[in-house]
Amino acid sequence: MRSVAAVVALVACLHAGAWAIWQSQTSAPNVSGPLNSVSYSPFEGHPEEGNRPTTDQIRNDLRVLSPYTRAIRTYSATGGAELVPPVAAEFGLKVAVGAWLDGDRKRNEREIKSVVDLYRKNRNINAIVVGNESIYRADFKQQTESVGGASVTRSRNEKEQVGELIRYIQQVKREVGGSVPVTTGEIYSTWLDHPELASAVDFIAVHILPYWEGFSASETVDLAINNYFKLRQAFPGKRIVVAEFGWPSAGYNRRAAEPGRVLQATLLRDFVSRAEALGIDYNVIEAFDQPWKTFEGSVGAYWGLFDAARQPKFAWTGPIYDPAFVTVAAVAVVASLVVSLPILFMAGATLIQALVLAVFANVVGAWVGVVWDYWSGHYFVVGQAIALGIGVVLMIPLVVIAMWKIDEIAQVLFGRRPERMIPPGLKAPDGFAPKVSIHVPAYFEQPEMLKATLDSVARLDYPNFECVVAINNTTDPAFTDPIEEHCRLLGDRFKFLNLQNVKGFKAGALRIAMQHTAPDAEIIGLIDADYTVSPDWLKDLVPAFSDPQVGLVQAPQDHRDGEKTPLHRIMNGEYAGFFDIGMVQRNEVDAIVTHGTMCLIRRSAMDDAGGWSSDTICEDTDLGLTIYEQGWRAFYTNRRYGHGLLPDTFEAFKKQRHRWAYGGFQIAKKHWRRFMPGMSNLTVAQRREFLLGWANWMGAESLGVVVAMLNLIWVPVVAFVGIAIPDKVLTIPILAASVVSILHFTTLYRARVKIGPLQAGAAMIAAMAMQWTVAKAVGTGLIKDHLPFVVTAKGGKTKKRMAFPAFDEAVFGTLLLIGALVVYVTNYESVREVNLFAIVLVVQSLPFLSAVALAGLEGSRLNDFAFWRSLQARTAELLGPARPQPTGLAEPPAMTAEKSIEPAQ
Repeated sequence: MRSVAAVVALVACLHAGAWAIWQSQTSAPNVSGPLNSVSYSPFEGHPEEGNRPTTDQIRNDLRVLSPYTRAIRTYSATGGAELVPPVAAEFGLKVAVGAWLDGDRKRNEREIKSVVDLYRKNRNINAIVVGNESIYRADFKQQTESVGGASVTRSRNEKEQVGELIRYIQQVKREVGGSVPVTTGEIYSTWLDHPELASAVDFIAVHILPYWEGFSASETVDLAINNYFKLRQAFPGKRIVVAEFGWPSAGYNRRAAEPGRVLQATLLRDFVSRAEALGIDYNVIEAFDQPWKTFEGSVGAYWGLFDAARQPKFAWTGPIYDPAFVTVAAVAVVASLVVSLPILFMAGATLIQALVLAVFANVVGAWVGVVWDYWSGHYFVVGQAIALGIGVVLMIPLVVIAMWKIDEIAQVLFGRRPERMIPPGLKAPDGFAPKVSIHVPAYFEQPEMLKATLDSVARLDYPNFECVVAINNTTDPAFTDPIEEHCRLLGDRFKFLNLQNVKGFKAGALRIAMQHTAPDAEIIGLIDADYTVSPDWLKDLVPAFSDPQVGLVQAPQDHRDGEKTPLHRIMNGEYAGFFDIGMVQRNEVDAIVTHGTMCLIRRSAMDDAGGWSSDTICEDTDLGLTIYEQGWRAFYTNRRYGHGLLPDTFEAFKKQRHRWAYGGFQIAKKHWRRFMPGMSNLTVAQRREFLLGWANWMGAESLGVVVAMLNLIWVPVVAFVGIAIPDKVLTIPILAASVVSILHFTTLYRARVKIGPLQAGAAMIAAMAMQWTVAKAVGTGLIKDHLPFVVTAKGGKTKKRMAFPAFDEAVFGTLLLIGALVVYVTNYESVREVNLFAIVLVVQSLPFLSAVALAGLEGSRLNDFAFWRSLQARTAELLGPARPQPTGLAEPPAMTAEKSIEPAQ
């Protein structure tokens, strides 16, 4: 315990140290005096939505701003902006007042009239700026005019638009009589492209905003200074003012341009100091953050020197650092310690195991810090806040599931060896041979297959057993009469029941079988009709019941047709992971999942649990959990004692998984109250294992589909509106969770499942292919309490398929790939979050495409070992004497019913 605590503390200290090293602190020239000018917008909401500032609001703003600047620049002369100049005079601030122009002539005339009136009434106006990037934004391109009493809209070329702007400038100059300089604000290239515009103004007001051009921070100040001098060279003798220079403190990158708090401070201090040293007139954009500027993309709200609460973002002298960094680091480290607490209570954890878990817990803590930083450092409209909140809520279970997977990796690779497995050759006390009643339920099963199962039972090396064969609701004598005759041939130990009008599916038949069980039978064995069992099944496992607390013993499933086709091999490999990894680990905390074959149940434990229940379609798992709730113990062995048949087709494979998932959801709904403290005899470890198991199996798959669908819906927003999903908050964690899932599968299969890497990789594809099936089952469980029991087609019972069995998956997978392509192609500015979003869409398409691949494999030549043998032979001929490397698919290894796997080490 102390050693584990020391490991947790050490990792937390290293985490804190990493934050300290990571803290970005830099320097830039100090700016001690007030700035030359700062852009100021008095609006706290979009002016076109009727937002109007008040005089008191403007006064409060300028009281905050006035110590930092000599002058301000406005952009409009109506709608409340006309209140600014007289208030600015109270603080001794000069004002470059703007007139906002667009395609509405009547509005433009109002702006022109207002700006002239303001100049006449306010002595502190030192310039008039007519229009703001009107040519760059093509404000005059669509002009509506009245012709013959009708409104006519026509399109203008750029030269005509420049002419329109010059007419407005000349109108203002005439009305102010040349007593105040008049100009317009335009970007650098507009001035160079239209020298006639430069001739029309009293000075050139150039906007130099390298962020919008995608330049990196390291190029920005040099670019601004160089562009200034290029304009001086192009227009000698003309006064030039850098009317806008700034950098956003948050938002998306734009090609090489990266927003940031530290970068904003560094660039502004560097630019101002160099501009003043060179005698360059300048105006910094802008005074305060404007959260309502969503039309400027993710960065529109973050150009202010002050945040929306009117607090300065940085200091103009001294070291430059992010003032929120320490808080974020503290949140991350504290969250890491909280997430690490369960490690301290893990029984028998090794130091390496604790180290792995602690490192991942601190990664989760760092993510919490990032979420905190994003939430506290960004402005949100209601829709954005809801979207982010939903995203984070959906991420929490994915993070929990990822932690569970890391925990299992740490246990298997670095933890103690399994200690609760039933050892081979377990000896029973002298004279201990309780009677076992083996129940074999059947429904329209192939007679020869069922005969093989009964023959294997007859060969059991155990002195005291009976076999009850319960064929239910099978009306065709061709399926019942041969089995009845075979039971007669096998002797008195075999009881044949031909049950009709049975309700409750398989559980109903098993309840009736219990009524025909020998009174002295103490143990009930259950095997499916397609399972052939090895002779030592009962001899090896019944001794575990010598412990009176043991209520259940489970052996794994395996299959004797796993080499029938490549698809069968893939399915068999996928099944093996559950029995060799999950069940082994769950057994260590006595929390195994009961499955309806190869299990032995103490009769008294079954009676305590109320017997077989029909209110779920996974009656075996339901019964096993109920037995646990009554306080009984269970044991597991991963040695194979029985081999059945795999689903005939991929469609049957999906239907079986749908039944398991739907039944599992039914069980979770039925039993959740018993997981509350004091409501059952379940231990804390058992509660944890079942809850996390359900979350990992059903929750992860369902959430994966939900998140994929939400991302698909979000594609048009990202592609055409430019609002991407925050990378560090949501996108990168989704990718990380996918990486953890792949790591979990590959490492644990390599450590525990005795199959080759090719088969293991194919098994992972099969596991991914079930995502939609499991999610659909869970969704059905939310709206339907009961579905009919669907028998898995085995042994050649499947009819020829009429439709492609992965049609839904094909549609969703294709839509996700199309969405990824659309997002990537429309990402003209190379926004990193957008490209990451496209990658996420591709990753989320993989489970859907995996199902398509397996469905396609089934109906192709590739699903035939003869094809692979032929391909290998042709390859050998082409390569000559050198022997080609085996593909892993050409020659299926021999498979017998006696195949076994050694206990996990």
